[in-house]
Amino acid sequence: MPTVFWTGKLSPFVKFIVNISNLLAWITGSARDTTAMKQRTKLGYESACTDHVTKYDDQGLKHYTKVANKLLDEVDLQCKEVMDVGCGTGILTFSVLEKGAAKVICGDFSKFMLDRCQIKVKGQDYNEALVDFSQLDAEYLPFDDNSFDVVISGMMLGLVPSQKKTVIEMSRVLRPCGTLAFSIQGPKHYWEANDATFRASTKRFVFGYRIEFCPRKEKEIRHMLLKAGLIDIQIRRFTWQDDFLTGDKAYDFFASTSASWWYSKFPRDKIAKDSEKIRDYFNRKNITKITQDVILAYGKKP
Repeated sequence: MPTVFWTGKLSPFVKFIVNISNLLAWITGSARDTTAMKQRTKLGYESACTDHVTKYDDQGLKHYTKVANKLLDEVDLQCKEVMDVGCGTGILTFSVLEKGAAKVICGDFSKFMLDRCQIKVKGQDYNEALVDFSQLDAEYLPFDDNSFDVVISGMMLGLVPSQKKTVIEMSRVLRPCGTLAFSIQGPKHYWEANDATFRASTKRFVFGYRIEFCPRKEKEIRHMLLKAGLIDIQIRRFTWQDDFLTGDKAYDFFASTSASWWYSKFPRDKIAKDSEKIRDYFNRKNITKITQDVILAYGKKP
């Protein structure tokens, strides 16, 4: 499960308030209820809280394609059977298919995202035998040991409660000599947007709640890979800053690509007002830059 305290970058005052809230969540047990944590995140990516995620590709396609290409740059996918864990709308899957994979299983816990992925794959006229779809929990992959040549995952791991367990599961379904490759949010990822949202959001609905987001440092990720029994481990990190024309545009990107799942903690009739409150804060404070902090991790199964 996520650590009690916030693992990413925030301004000192905001981090203090967030960690008080996280500590209360741990004491009351809500930060240990991983079933409820996963359900809240799922609701966001099912578009059950807001319609932000319906604009996921409109706002994030260029961004996530950049991450996908970086992740797969040196991964041999030619004629390989591949599992894409947390496939979302299929941005990483399309990169895999372009690199000559023989078969891809697209897996995600959100049926909404999985359906969008399936529609996109069909729209590209790929041979239906190349791609299959599975709604799943990344902590409990519904596949036998040694099922895939390559297992990949794009920017999913920072959102699951049991990250070590998920890495072990991804390793389990790898064949001997198979490759695990995933990207995960680093400590500075989205920090300006996170900071602004924590400042502007209505606190009474989320105080005592540990948000389901846990970015990691390179050392922690290496430890997960070692615990999963992988070898030839490589960790790379790259950061950049996206510059948006207005605070509106920065907020739209953030709200859509994050799916704003924390609104599952809000009364339904309060969500739209709070979202506009945060949007206004982005504009008033001229928050037009968002840091992207991505860690790429690789390992082989002996």
